[in-house]
Amino acid sequence: MARGEGTPEQRAAVLKERIYITFTSLAVVMALGSHADELTAGAAAVTLLIAVVGTLLAVFVADLVAFIAIHTTVPDRAELGHMASVSIRALGVVGLPMIFVGLAGLGVWEVARALRASTIALIISLVAIGYVAVRRVRLPLGQRLIVLFAEFGLGVAVVALELLAHAG
Repeated sequence: MARGEGTPEQRAAVLKERIYITFTSLAVVMALGSHADELTAGAAAVTLLIAVVGTLLAVFVADLVAFIAIHTTVPDRAELGHMASVSIRALGVVGLPMIFVGLAGLGVWEVARALRASTIALIISLVAIGYVAVRRVRLPLGQRLIVLFAEFGLGVAVVALELLAHAG
């Protein structure tokens, strides 16, 4: 299924999963950043990848269970393929953070800088996902902006909560 195709529910599933992965990645990157001086780039990359894959598997299982509960049957091949595709494509959310951590692994950046850049990229990703979500919706411009600022604000709130948690 190409971008923009599929049912509204299928398009919503893609956006939902990307939001889950982005918030998970943001929390992990922030937690790693609180002790970046003790980390190698490899350890940061592996930790982020494990957290993201674990979250993707959890969401996949939740979607599968929800499908069975709603439809009282297992998904057919096409629906199962869509669920798997959504999960695999959501990995793209960590593309930039992995590139940044890779730069740290090559010695171009310090790990702390790579994690800060990852935090910024993930917050921008949240806003971009919000934009994709509202661009086709028939909402007044003010309500669309509220959605975008809410996602940005929630991303900043994750950063603030992580900083608060590690300040003590």
